[in-house]
Amino acid sequence: MLQDIFNPTRITAQVGGREIIFEVGRLANQADGAVWVQCGGTVVLVTVCSQPLEFDKGFFPLTVEYSEKMYAAGRIPGSFFRREIGRPSERETLVSRLIDRPIRPLFPKGLKEDVQVLASVISADQENESDVLALTGASAALLISSLPFEGPVAGGRIGRVNGQFVLNPSFEQQQQSDLNIIFAASRDALTMVEGDARFLPEDVIIEALEWGRKEIQPLIDAQMQLRERCGKPKMAFTPHEDDPALLARVRELAMQAGIEEALRVPDKLPRKEARKAVKEKVLEALKADPDWAENEDALQNVGEIIGDLEKKLVRARIVNEGTRIDGRDTRSVRPIQIQTGVLPRAHGSALFRRGETKSLVITTLGSSTDEQRMDSLTGDVTKRFMLHYNFPPYCVGEVKAVRVSRREIGHGALAEKSLRPILPADTDFPFTVRVVAETMESNGSSSMAAVCGGSLSLMDAGVPVSAPVAGVAMGLIKEGDQFVVLTDILGDEDALGDMDFKIAGTADGVTGVQMDIKITGLTTDIMRTAMQQAREGRLHILAEMAKALEGPRKELSRYAPQHAEIFVNPDIIRLIIGPGGKNIKAITAATGASVDIEDSGRVSIFAPTAEALEKAREMVSYYDQRPDIGKNYLAKVRKVMEIGAIVEVLPNVEALVHVSQLDVNRVEQPGDVARLGEDMLVKVIEINGDRIRASRKAVLLEEQGHPWNPEETARPPRSDRGDRGDRGGRDRRGRPDRGDRR
Repeated sequence: MLQDIFNPTRITAQVGGREIIFEVGRLANQADGAVWVQCGGTVVLVTVCSQPLEFDKGFFPLTVEYSEKMYAAGRIPGSFFRREIGRPSERETLVSRLIDRPIRPLFPKGLKEDVQVLASVISADQENESDVLALTGASAALLISSLPFEGPVAGGRIGRVNGQFVLNPSFEQQQQSDLNIIFAASRDALTMVEGDARFLPEDVIIEALEWGRKEIQPLIDAQMQLRERCGKPKMAFTPHEDDPALLARVRELAMQAGIEEALRVPDKLPRKEARKAVKEKVLEALKADPDWAENEDALQNVGEIIGDLEKKLVRARIVNEGTRIDGRDTRSVRPIQIQTGVLPRAHGSALFRRGETKSLVITTLGSSTDEQRMDSLTGDVTKRFMLHYNFPPYCVGEVKAVRVSRREIGHGALAEKSLRPILPADTDFPFTVRVVAETMESNGSSSMAAVCGGSLSLMDAGVPVSAPVAGVAMGLIKEGDQFVVLTDILGDEDALGDMDFKIAGTADGVTGVQMDIKITGLTTDIMRTAMQQAREGRLHILAEMAKALEGPRKELSRYAPQHAEIFVNPDIIRLIIGPGGKNIKAITAATGASVDIEDSGRVSIFAPTAEALEKAREMVSYYDQRPDIGKNYLAKVRKVMEIGAIVEVLPNVEALVHVSQLDVNRVEQPGDVARLGEDMLVKVIEINGDRIRASRKAVLLEEQGHPWNPEETARPPRSDRGDRGDRGGRDRRGRPDRGDRR
């Protein structure tokens, strides 16, 4: 039976003073699950489809794609093809990750389905954000689908305006907020956190998240109602169980091969080799055993069984002994080494090492023309601060295709959020700033190494940051009601643990946070412990950073662009630019400088050297000069009249040369001396507001050795002003002059 498009299943929920609408049945009914989520005029359609795997890929192939359709905001894409094609934008990639991270752990292990979640913004009202709607919609679509899913979860954004928490703040409220955190939560616990803050204490972050979790509970209720009314029967799923005899035999052989000793090797690569040797010994023993030699399925599962055994052994040691893989206790930070000014020609650089994780971070300063320009639903937006994080395959000793992955974009965005609050205002430091974090070696928390190295690199470049920022990654081992929080986790501890909680900030408070949970959720007690322990680690790292570089260098690198600002009359901006940009292009060609002109008359000049800067400043100022009384100017005749000539003494500055001031001798016709378009050397003799008088006669007298006397060229009284004062108040045609006629 066809679904009536005018009668969809609809559930509403009131959250944060706004109505959230869930609809099923109007669109995409051939998908396994499809939900229309709406708040105000913003609508996101989320669909879920799946198909059985043809072969085991060794991982759960969940694909999440978030896309923003430009028609949603009444815009046409700015690409050449005028359609949304090609790779996703940075925002689309980041929101895709926000959706993926809280839902992925909620699928049962061993599910042999290829799952695709598509979230499309099909209407945008420029007031209500679409990302949190997409996150909640993904949970709802999975919940009503036939896929096994341990949801629901719901998403929300927390702001804080004038000390008061705001759920899902509008775009305008976000500008006023000192907190911007996106989170996902289930009925009882948090499942994902990401955001930034302006130096807020840890207690405020915890309070905000607990408040937000309670506020979004109506979204959990609405999804459950939607499931009851239109949910599909769940597909049959039986978790894979290994043969108990095989489990026991593999454990016995692994213990004999020294797996416990291998897991105590402190360094990453030697530990990897030791674990590999254990696996090879176990496989050799099984192949020599008649009971297992012919069982191909059993032999294929050995690696996974050993991995599970390693996880149990390490977790048990941490919980029972408080000793980690590399021998540290649960609160210690690995040894830190720092070197600044590593690259001789970079504007700023720093090498930050923490244990076996090493990041080379470089800061480059540019002009306003280097800003990143992006097309979005809200219009064309620009960024003056960019942080790009790279994770080349050599940093972990692997061979892979070199490309920018979602993970790299996400880690770069987190580091960028963490450092942005310490940057000076654009008006105080108008440079465009790009920071690149090159991961040289990795064994856990390379994104937080990018934060620490980025802070040092900015200071090495002389960027006047307000304070240094450090970051640290926290882990979690939870067994029943017992839990242990780990400071500065290793890569292996991330893989076998239950949480990856990254926290960055200054000595005064938090600036960035990201949390991924691999269990069903995180309680407030665990979060409070993790935040407090992270603060201890952060302060330790900041102290180590201060030993290498206490604050920003006093001067910019000599290789950095030179900058100056001048203010010109807004009326002459068109002259500086010139027809078709001719003048501004000439300045750039002559000096290598970039010139940015604002409508207010503020001109920013960025030049490669101090000499080029001064030359560019002079060339710009040329168009905004004011004449001085008594100074000579090579003027161009712009107009010849009966009473004299109009000359341009400076760009866009004109003066009258009265016929009496055209020559030492009497001039009958002004055109005899002043010819249109020709140059004339004149002296400015009077400035009265915008009216300027000049004299060629004064220049000629000076050339004859007679210094200029201002009294001789002063304007005569109107009653005495005839045609050069020798015709009895008559002009050359014998008529009374204007003064007489009056």
